[in-house]
Amino acid sequence: MTENPFFAPSALPYHLPPFAEIREEHYAPAFERGMAEQLAEVEAIAGSDQPPTFDNTVAALERSGRLLDRVSAVFFNQASSDTNPTVQEIQKDVTPKLTKHSDAIHLDRRLFARIRAIPADGLDAEERRLLDRYVTDFVRAGAELEPADQERLKVLNEELSTLSTRFEQNLLAAMNAAAIVVDDVAELDGLSEDAVKAAAESARSRGLDGKYVLTLVLPTGQPAMEELADRALRERIHRASTERGLAENSELVLRIAKLRAERAALLGYANHAEYVVADQTAPGTRAVTEMLAKLTPAAVANAHREAEDLREEAGFAIEAWDWSFYAEKVRATRYAIDSRQMRPYFELDRVLRDGVFHAAGKLYGLQFTERPDLSGYHPDVRVFEVAEEDGSPLGLFLGDFYARPSKRGGAWMNSLVKQSALEGVKPVVVNNLNIVKPPAGEPTLMTWEQVNTMFHEFGHALHGLFSDVRFPRFSGTSVPRDFVEYPSQVNEMWATWPEILANYARHFETGEPMPQDLVDRMLESGKFNQGYATVEYLAATLLDWAWHTLTEEPVDAQEFERRALREAGVDLPLVPPRYRSTYFAHIWAGGYSAGYYSYIWSEVLDADTVEWFKESGGLTRENGDTFRRELLSKGGSVDAMTAFRAFRGRDPRIEPLLERRGLL
Repeated sequence: MTENPFFAPSALPYHLPPFAEIREEHYAPAFERGMAEQLAEVEAIAGSDQPPTFDNTVAALERSGRLLDRVSAVFFNQASSDTNPTVQEIQKDVTPKLTKHSDAIHLDRRLFARIRAIPADGLDAEERRLLDRYVTDFVRAGAELEPADQERLKVLNEELSTLSTRFEQNLLAAMNAAAIVVDDVAELDGLSEDAVKAAAESARSRGLDGKYVLTLVLPTGQPAMEELADRALRERIHRASTERGLAENSELVLRIAKLRAERAALLGYANHAEYVVADQTAPGTRAVTEMLAKLTPAAVANAHREAEDLREEAGFAIEAWDWSFYAEKVRATRYAIDSRQMRPYFELDRVLRDGVFHAAGKLYGLQFTERPDLSGYHPDVRVFEVAEEDGSPLGLFLGDFYARPSKRGGAWMNSLVKQSALEGVKPVVVNNLNIVKPPAGEPTLMTWEQVNTMFHEFGHALHGLFSDVRFPRFSGTSVPRDFVEYPSQVNEMWATWPEILANYARHFETGEPMPQDLVDRMLESGKFNQGYATVEYLAATLLDWAWHTLTEEPVDAQEFERRALREAGVDLPLVPPRYRSTYFAHIWAGGYSAGYYSYIWSEVLDADTVEWFKESGGLTRENGDTFRRELLSKGGSVDAMTAFRAFRGRDPRIEPLLERRGLL
C-alpha cells in the first residue's frame, strides 16, 4: 500500500496527521510495517559489534519507531474519541500485538546489556537522566528476570492488554445502552431550556424523534440530577449510572486484578500498588496510605453534616439520588444561587476564547489563531495554531468538546505529535470534553463544572505545548502519574481569577457581564458540598487502592467493593464512589491503576502553587514565565520533585489543600 499516509511524515504544518486522507484500512498495514521497522532498528542496535555509546544505543532507540508512533497516536486517539465497530476490531487485534512488540524490545538481553554498559562520563544532565530512565524502564519491564519468568510475564502482559481493551469497549456499549429515554417532557421539569433542547437533539440523533434522551457522563453523579424535580426519574438515572458494566465487566475486573497481582509478585513487589508507586513521586505505599487515612475522617464528618442539612431541606430521609438536587436547593437558600442562573454566562466559545485562551495570553503571552483550513479527525474538532508573543510558532491545539456515542466518557488530553529537539518537531495536542451538543444554531451553555474542566484539560495541553526537551521519552506530560495532574489543576485557578472571569462570564444573548453579586455568591459557595466531593473522590481512590493491594483473591467483585469501602470507612449510602469498579475506566483501561490517588497527591502541589501565585502578584507574565521555565517546559527531563523545589524553593505544604477542602 504505497499511498498509506502513515508511511511518511506528514507534510502538513507541525506534522498534523493528514486526517482527510486517513482511512480505517490504513491502520493495520501501518501498524505491521511500524512494528517491523522498529524491530529491525532495534536489532541493528542490539546486534552491533561497536562498543555501546549513548548515541549508538540510547539515542538510537529514541530515534526508532517513528512510523509506529505516528499510527499509534492517531489510532488510539480515534479509538477513544470516535470509535466504531471496525476500529474496535482493529483495537482488539493490535493491542496484544503491541504488547508483544514492547516485550520483544524490553526483554532483549543483548540490548539491555548494551544499555547497562554505557558509561555516564561525559554525558550532560538530560542524557544521564535518559540513560537512567532506560535502565529503570527495562528493569521494571522484566529485563532481569530468568527466561522462564520472562515467558510467564509475556503471557500476563498479553492477556492484560486484551482484557483492558475489552473493559473499555464493554463500558462504551454499556454507557450508550444505559442512556435514559424520556417520553414526556413534563418529566424533565426543572431542567434548563437548553438542556431540554439538547436532550431532544440526543433523541433525534438516535432516531427517537419526539422523545428525550439523557446521556450518561462517566462519573457516578449525573449533572441532570441537580435540576430534575421528578424523583422517580432521578432514581432511574442513578441506578442506570451505578449499574453500568455489572454484567459485562464484573468478571473482567476480578481477572485483571488477579493478573496484576501475579505480575507484581513476579517482578519482586508485594502487590501492584507497590510496583506502581515505586516509580512515582510518592516515597512509598505507606505514604499514600497515611495521606488517605489522614484525609478520610474529616471528609466523612463533613459529608455527614452536609447530609443533615439536606434532610432538613427535603423534609424526609433522602437517598443517594436526592443529594445533588437538594444540595442545589440548600446552595440556593444559603447563597441565593443555583446552576441555572450561571449557565447563560458560560457559552462555550466565549469561555474558550475569552477565558482559557485569554488567561494563557496574559500569563504566557500566547496567541491563538483558528485554522479552518486544517482538518481534525471529526467535523466537531477545531484546530488552533498557537504562537508565542513575538509570533514565533509553538504548536497546534485541537479542541474536541462535544459528546457522541462513539466517544468514551470523561475528559482528557492526548498528544498527536510530541515535541522533541532530537526529531525537530513541535507539539500537536488535543483536548477532549463530553458536553452535550445542542441543536444546530443553539448556543452551547456550560455548567460551572464543565468550565472548570475546560481550564483543567487546557493545563494538560499547556504541559504538552510548552515541552522543551531533546528526547521524545521526556516530552510534555511524560512525568510520574502522581505529578501529571499538578499543572492541570493549577490552571483551574484562572477560571475564578477576577480579571479572567470578568472577561468570559458574559450573558450569551446580551453580552452583559455576570453581575458582581452573582459572582461573589458563586465564589463564596466554592467550599459548599466539599464533604460530598471529597468523600466520593476518596471512596474511588480507596477502592482503587484496595483492588491493587490484594492479600487474597476475591471471588465476587461487588462483595469485594462493599467490603473495601466498609473497611476504609467510606461506605456512605448517600455518597457512592465517584466511580464504581465496573465503570472505573481510569484504573482498568486508562493508566491510573493504583494511581487514582494522584489527583489528591497532585492537589497538595497545586494548592501550594496557587498560594505562590497569589503571594507573587497573580496573573503576571513574570509569574507565568517562571512556572513555564521551571516546570511546564521540563517534561520528564528532570526529577519531578526536584523541579517543584526549584520552582517553589522548598518542599510542598499540605495546609493549603486542607484549607481548600475544608478539612482543617
